[in-house]
Amino acid sequence: MSTLALPRSRRRRHPLLAHAGRRVLTGLVLAFAVSILVFAVTQVLPGDPADAILGRTATPASKDALREELGLDRPVVAQYGDWASSVVTGDLGDSIASGRPVGPYVRSRLGNTLALALATLVIVIPLALVLGILSGVRAGRTVDHAVSSISLGLVALPEFVTGTLLAIFVAVQLDLVPPVSLIPPDESPLRSPELLLLPVVTLTLAGLAYLLRMVRSGVIETMRSDYVQMARLNGLSERRVIWRHALPNSLATTVQVVAATVQWLVGGVVVVEAVFQYPGLGLALVQSVAAQDLPVVQAITVLIAIFYIAVNIVADLTVTLLIPKLRTGGM
Repeated sequence: MSTLALPRSRRRRHPLLAHAGRRVLTGLVLAFAVSILVFAVTQVLPGDPADAILGRTATPASKDALREELGLDRPVVAQYGDWASSVVTGDLGDSIASGRPVGPYVRSRLGNTLALALATLVIVIPLALVLGILSGVRAGRTVDHAVSSISLGLVALPEFVTGTLLAIFVAVQLDLVPPVSLIPPDESPLRSPELLLLPVVTLTLAGLAYLLRMVRSGVIETMRSDYVQMARLNGLSERRVIWRHALPNSLATTVQVVAATVQWLVGGVVVVEAVFQYPGLGLALVQSVAAQDLPVVQAITVLIAIFYIAVNIVADLTVTLLIPKLRTGGM
């Protein structure tokens, strides 16, 4: 039977487009589920927003009036419906603590966090790829032992420990840069690069260890594969084996590791921004949780979750493009 004679529903779609459509649809479902989870969790946070705003000395009547004004006395399902419909239209509501719109506040903090994350990625990704590939190609040799030992040491140090040690040594002892990164409001952090130094170095050291070890593991696995061994048996030079066969086939693993690093940065900045008082999303989240500012907490948490989902989709589609077997729908 001719393909043209098949019903429209039976015509085979391009496997890559079908896969992309499924991944995007799955991402939308996950985003919806995350929005429900985030809203439910913020409703059970300890404390009362009315207490945080008015203080514990306020009268019960004034607290009840404030809860009614904020809509906190309504059923949870109705509150979620109003909040979700507003978020879809781009309205993130007003801050309980300041009364100002959440959208502009989150966007300004997002810009600061993106500047910090991009500055870290520009350093950590090339460095991790070079050291990871070098260590993987020379597995078991002196270079590999040195790189592995350094990465193990870095893995053992949490971000807040690394940041604190850097602040004490570089900022306090050597007095080279300020110990905290207080960026003035409405000013780009790129105008004060010295304030980015300590947070970027902290994130680089913390992220480099994980990314380097994953790249090394992927390269070693590829170097031991059958097709690499066959290329060697065919008399190809080691340089050609590495550049033409080993490294291109380890790209898929590298893409997934880079995506995981980008996701980790979003979570890692929460700790680092709190250590250095850097005015990004992480510090805003910590402060809004302490102030019981539910609209800000919900907006930032959902934004981070959507970012995670988007990075996963992009990484998955990139891996599919790199592997012909997946790109053509073969199994």
